[in-house]
Amino acid sequence: MWGDGYGFGFMGFGMMFLFWALIIFLVVIAVRWFMDRDNASKKSGDALETLKLRLARGEIDVAEYEERRKALEG
Repeated sequence: MWGDGYGFGFMGFGMMFLFWALIIFLVVIAVRWFMDRDNASKKSGDALETLKLRLARGEIDVAEYEERRKALEG
């Protein structure tokens, strides 16, 4: 009567879709998390490089450089 028990049916198809959607979602979240971890160390390095450039250009003095460097590293 209802397909004689063959196939997934509507609920089975819906559950299969939700399962794969959840798997894809978790993979995307994991990839983004790993990329953010790698970029976190690069961002602090970029900030220090920017600070060094500002000191070299004379935009900030040595005292301000030291204060901001300690804040970035600490």
